[in-house]
Amino acid sequence: MFPSNIQIHELPHIKKGLASSAFDDEGVSTHERKIVENGIVQGYFLGSYSARKLGLCTSGNAGGNHNITISNGTSLGFSTILKEMDKGLLVTELLGQGINPVTGDYSRGAAGYWVEGGEVCYPVEEITIAGNLKDMLSSISAIGNDIVVRGSKRCGSLLVKQMTVAGG
Repeated sequence: MFPSNIQIHELPHIKKGLASSAFDDEGVSTHERKIVENGIVQGYFLGSYSARKLGLCTSGNAGGNHNITISNGTSLGFSTILKEMDKGLLVTELLGQGINPVTGDYSRGAAGYWVEGGEVCYPVEEITIAGNLKDMLSSISAIGNDIVVRGSKRCGSLLVKQMTVAGG
């Protein structure tokens, strides 16, 4: 599903973390766990009802996840990621909804900056980016150390090797 260097962890006990919690919404204790290890999915997000239906154990996730972090073993600065990209699109804004959960096809409006030679050249808007989620996830080549926290998710900039860009 992911490149072999990708790790995704759930860290429910981060001090002052936005999604930290000792218990989920059903009173089940939360625990640190690996969601993806070396690119391979290790577990699901299950409350008691879902776990029972699947014949599995609850993962302590009734009500949502807790401080999800993604890493790939190297801590790259944003300028290093731009240099590694060399030429492409730096997406800063996504518009609309365009994900087919059955096929994984992905298409969304976007805006951002065009990059050449690892340097930001000019702004672009009214464009569309497209791909397939499986292909996108398996082609993550870099994760930045510029971590942004949005609710329960903690992630740096992602460099995806290839997507379709149209418009502009």
